[in-house]
Amino acid sequence: MAGFLITFEGGEGGGKSTQIARLAAHLRSEGHSVTITREPGGSPGAEAVRHIILSGTAEELGPEWEAVLFAAARADHVAELIQPALQRGDIVLCDRFHDSTRVYQFLDPENDQALMERLERVALNGVYPDLTIVLDVPAEIGSDRARKRRGHASADRFEKDDVQVQEERRRAFLKIAANEPERCMVVDGNRPADDVAAEIRALVDDRLEARRFEDIDRSLKLGHEQ
Repeated sequence: MAGFLITFEGGEGGGKSTQIARLAAHLRSEGHSVTITREPGGSPGAEAVRHIILSGTAEELGPEWEAVLFAAARADHVAELIQPALQRGDIVLCDRFHDSTRVYQFLDPENDQALMERLERVALNGVYPDLTIVLDVPAEIGSDRARKRRGHASADRFEKDDVQVQEERRRAFLKIAANEPERCMVVDGNRPADDVAAEIRALVDDRLEARRFEDIDRSLKLGHEQ
């Protein structure tokens, strides 16, 4: 089976890192090779850009210039880590991907949507998620989780935004999921972590099984043609 890219999206404090670790453990126990990564970051070049973005240094340039930085980081990440892992047949689990740029930098409809589409095409270079899991948590709860998680550390560029902005982002993720139901699955993250993990395992197992049958069918058709 070819590689399989699963991205995790959602607002701050949604539990993405926890659920990625749990899913990776499950998949490895089933014999799959798994690569875990994140955005911004995931490759040396992208990690360098990560510090610039999350420190807030680029915030004064505006969301569209932030999006350019994200695109540069994503292009390096895809080329240096994600594509090679998929070519090896790995299941790649990525904490945030292109949907986060759609939400965080282009939430305002007055921002250049054509620019967003161009940056997305160039950065992804044809690599789109096979499955996106949107962990949905009310913004107030997610913000409180994020605050407790970081302790005495300062909030990063996006954690510091108020609850109203976080809730608008939440609705934007849900809208993406509604518009692309074949790719996106919304999971209620406001439940015990074990319950959330069990639902995600079932979703992913079903998708991988469907992919396996698709590959078998494709191989049989190629065999008949030859």
